[in-house]
Amino acid sequence: MRRMQIQLLELPLARPFAISRGTRTAVTVIRVTLEQNGFIGRGECTPTPRYSETAESVHAQLEALQADIEAGLSRDALQTRLAAGSARNALDCALWRLDAALAKQTLWQQAARKVPVSVVTAETLSLDTRENMAEAATDAVSRGAVLLKIKLNRDEILEKVAAIRAVAPHATLIIDANEAWAGLDLQSLFNALLPYNIAMIEQPLPAGQDGDLQRFTHSIPLCADESCHTVAEIEGLRNRYEMINIKLDKCGGLTEALAMVVEAKKQEMRVMVGCMLGSSLAMEAALPVAIDAEHVDLDGPIWLAADSSPFLTYSQGRIWL
Repeated sequence: MRRMQIQLLELPLARPFAISRGTRTAVTVIRVTLEQNGFIGRGECTPTPRYSETAESVHAQLEALQADIEAGLSRDALQTRLAAGSARNALDCALWRLDAALAKQTLWQQAARKVPVSVVTAETLSLDTRENMAEAATDAVSRGAVLLKIKLNRDEILEKVAAIRAVAPHATLIIDANEAWAGLDLQSLFNALLPYNIAMIEQPLPAGQDGDLQRFTHSIPLCADESCHTVAEIEGLRNRYEMINIKLDKCGGLTEALAMVVEAKKQEMRVMVGCMLGSSLAMEAALPVAIDAEHVDLDGPIWLAADSSPFLTYSQGRIWL
């Protein structure tokens, strides 16, 4: 007999986290624990208002499926019972870990992936003043960060990037606009950013309003985040983006994420793996996908005032495994 427990938790942040859509000082996560014959599988998700999710709505989705999960619903069957999103992610990852435990395997073995020694992860620079972002970049580089993700809105784009590049001359820089650049002359902006050696720009225009991206050659590669949730969308993004950002909370778990990697390669698109704010429990589930990614952004736990098991080790710009 399988048993399911649902927990709703608010995790305080160590410092405010700001993007173009607003600032957060805490993150609400939902954790699912499955127990079967003494074996445990756990999953964590972060409900996201941008995708019309609340903690209450996700909790209700999980409760509605609890009887079926406890009756033995498989993770393959789960894919058709819940739409892509954070509720399915929590259940999918819990089932992956439970299946691994029942088979006396690790998650890596269950996913048929080889464990690397470490994975380079981005450290995010929260949206702030030019001076504060440069200071945050200086601090990150001093601790060994080699990949910095710059959160920007429409204000002082070039000035902030220049200030960060000045204090991080050797770091790889990626930019995340979080859909904030509508109405800007993007071709001119991208060309102006070229001297700063930007590796990639994430989601410059709102999802559903990014058709303009196919009208000019991108001098800097573009990555679809809010525009890309599941396998079904990837082929249609080829004429607008060079890369997709796979997040388990968007796509609905590790099962869909692994399928997205396969489809991205088929469509000759590059892969990034990202995250919502969350604990090591959520980040660990995405690591089997990260080994196929050009850029990894799984720094959620370093923003928390206190992390949770399995307590991934973050050091020198890497996650050590």
